[in-house]
Amino acid sequence: MQCTDEEVGAWFGVRVRTIERHRHKDAAFAAAVARGRAKGRISVRRTLFNQANNGSAAAAIFLAKNLLGYHDVRRNEHSGPDGGPISLDSNLDLSRLSTEELDQLMALVDKAHTQPGEPHGPAH
Repeated sequence: MQCTDEEVGAWFGVRVRTIERHRHKDAAFAAAVARGRAKGRISVRRTLFNQANNGSAAAAIFLAKNLLGYHDVRRNEHSGPDGGPISLDSNLDLSRLSTEELDQLMALVDKAHTQPGEPHGPAH
């Protein structure tokens, strides 16, 4: 059932350390635990494989990703009209900004150029 040592300890009323110590001291116990966990993984894999063979798209996708290394491809591509480049207008017309808006813009530019730990404001 793929129980953790914590779960096994809780079931038997012993501490996790007791299980760990017993596994290190008793090779037969360690082998039995390893064999049981391997059987559990095989059982899960068998069930998942059967689901994929019976048409479960989710199971097939999971197996493809985890056994075959498949992965989703995500692309974040941005383009301009008709797939062309995005045009950047570098000729900004700042004449329409108010004095307050210009001050705010200058404060943002100053903040962007200030290194962490440096005081904000004009260079001295």
